[in-house]
Amino acid sequence: MSDKAANNAPLKKSITFISRSAPYGRDNSQLCLEMALACAVFEQNVNYVFLDDGVYQLVGAQNASAIDAKTLGNALETLELYGIENICVDEDSLNQRNLMAKDLLGEFKLVNRSLITALIRQSDCVFNL
Repeated sequence: MSDKAANNAPLKKSITFISRSAPYGRDNSQLCLEMALACAVFEQNVNYVFLDDGVYQLVGAQNASAIDAKTLGNALETLELYGIENICVDEDSLNQRNLMAKDLLGEFKLVNRSLITALIRQSDCVFNL
């Protein structure tokens, strides 16, 4: 009998989502968010990393109504409500785009690439969108 069957506890996986697409124009950023929320609903350990153009998703005061789209930033505020607490933003990506932490919607963990690499290595599964 497996450990899972013996104690009826679901097996938790560490899943990292890397969101590296700008918030509009393609569905990658929305898809990444939906997948992360779905995993969190099933009580998996979810890490969410904003890298490259993905940091634009976190810029405050966005309004996507002009392009008949949902403002992604509003949905990102729900990550913690779903139990996704390890939300990381690549510092180099911010700097390369002349953004600072004060430009973002909330307070996120600013990290360097070596920490992101370590997070990826520790994860059971990684989605890179």
